[in-house]
Order: sequence, then C-alpha cells, then structure tokens
Amino acid sequence: MTKILLVRHSHVEGNFARAVSWARRPPSTAGGWRASEAAREWFAQTAIGIYLYLHGLSVEMAEALAEYVHKRIRGELGFAAEEARDPDAMLAQGYRGSRYSFGYPACPNLADQQQLLALLRAEEIGITLSEEDQLDPEQSTSAIVLHHPQAKYFSV
Repeated sequence: MTKILLVRHSHVEGNFARAVSWARRPPSTAGGWRASEAAREWFAQTAIGIYLYLHGLSVEMAEALAEYVHKRIRGELGFAAEEARDPDAMLAQGYRGSRYSFGYPACPNLADQQQLLALLRAEEIGITLSEEDQLDPEQSTSAIVLHHPQAKYFSV
C-alpha cells in the first residue's frame, strides 16, 4: 500500500484531502507510443490531414479512457447511483467528485506533475516527462481524483 498525502489547494473550499492508505494508485492512462510514432512520421512526411486525425483521435482516446476509469472508481465506491442520467447534466458535472490534472486552473503548476508521476510509477507503463513537464507520450493523462461531494471544478 502507498501512503498518499494530498495538499489542499488554496482555491478549494474545505479540506477534501488527507493522508490515506490507498490500495490503488491514482489513475494515469496512456494512448501509446505507436500513435505518437505514427503521428510524427506523418507530420514529417507533411501528411498533415491524416496526422491531425490520428493525433486528435489518440489524445481524445486517452481522455476518454481517463473518464472511463474515473466512472469505474465512482461505481466501485458506490457513488454511481448519484450520477445524473441526462447528458447535459452529466457534462455540467452531475456526478460526485472531480479529476484534477496539472496544467488546469485548479492545479496550474506543471512541475508538480513530477511528484505525481513518481507516485504513480508512470515509467512502468512508458509515461515520462519532457523538460517542460509535459507528458510523453502526448496521448497520456494523469490526475488526482477527489470524491468529496463538494469537490467541483471552478472557473477563473
């Protein structure tokens, strides 16, 4: 088991995170090296149209997998019955908890990604960080997931 300490962000109302023993690591997903390699090849060959389709599809597939994992976590924790059934309500975060990724308003510092990837042991599935703290392969995600009922996204 991994001991995880999540620090409360100054923009979050309430203390939703604390040290816990967790049988699983937080989620990370990757769309794979092959998609990145093929996209680079097509870009170099100036096959821009097919490059854009592959790049867009592979990045969205990584995000979709992350959302699926988040949904599975909510189900395993027994929160599935609380989820909105209407697609518009679901898109308005009609479910319990949030999946926070670095580089977005709630967690703007990409350098903090280093600590999360070390915790995830992301190198075991081939995810590394660039010098600019961007995930590589680009078709990857990582997140801190909080399931407190008041944990919601916000706009700045």
